[in-house]
Amino acid sequence: MLTPFEQRVYERLATPQKIQDYLDTLPINFEMQGKKSVETYMSPRRTLAKKSAHCLEGALLASAILAYHGQRPLLMDLRTIAADEDHVVALFRKGGHWGAISKTNHTMLRYRDPIYTSVRELAVSYFHEYLLWPSGKKSLVSYSGPFDMRNYAPQKWVTATEDLFWLVDALDGARHFPIVPKKNRHLLRRGAKVELRAMDIVEWKPPRGFQH
Repeated sequence: MLTPFEQRVYERLATPQKIQDYLDTLPINFEMQGKKSVETYMSPRRTLAKKSAHCLEGALLASAILAYHGQRPLLMDLRTIAADEDHVVALFRKGGHWGAISKTNHTMLRYRDPIYTSVRELAVSYFHEYLLWPSGKKSLVSYSGPFDMRNYAPQKWVTATEDLFWLVDALDGARHFPIVPKKNRHLLRRGAKVELRAMDIVEWKPPRGFQH
């Protein structure tokens, strides 16, 4: 059951655009506890209480709010090579087209308007934004199909008090589909210097002593 505060927040964020606007006001969760880095996978309840989120936490909050308004709570995992980090977004559908709500600290991997005719088409839109620094190598390799959070009781993920490591494992174990056709892998061009410079732009500065 939602608290009165949670219900007020959920109630006023009635569209994907409003949900995204709200997520953009939340500082990035750098997973710092004092001077130590501590891995977190917070539920929507904990995210609202802490008022910060990283990508999975933002996607979960977005999915919970979409479910509150009668829409399917769907996640999509964007998987990278080992040298980079996966990204998770919340999917939504309007007028037969797919869009995505995304929490990120960078100019890339952000919100997607509902203009994509398939989940694959949406996933591919992130491909050229996924670059390794300083090589410019493109690192996105696959995406999951829509991961439906209705398969889990709300108390297990919406209002849970513990970190959701089980959900990370389930999402990682979901079926993923390749982004790049095997025969075209050798044709990939590395990102340009101007694209790499854009990676330095962040919304929220990391705390002193933060090491990625």
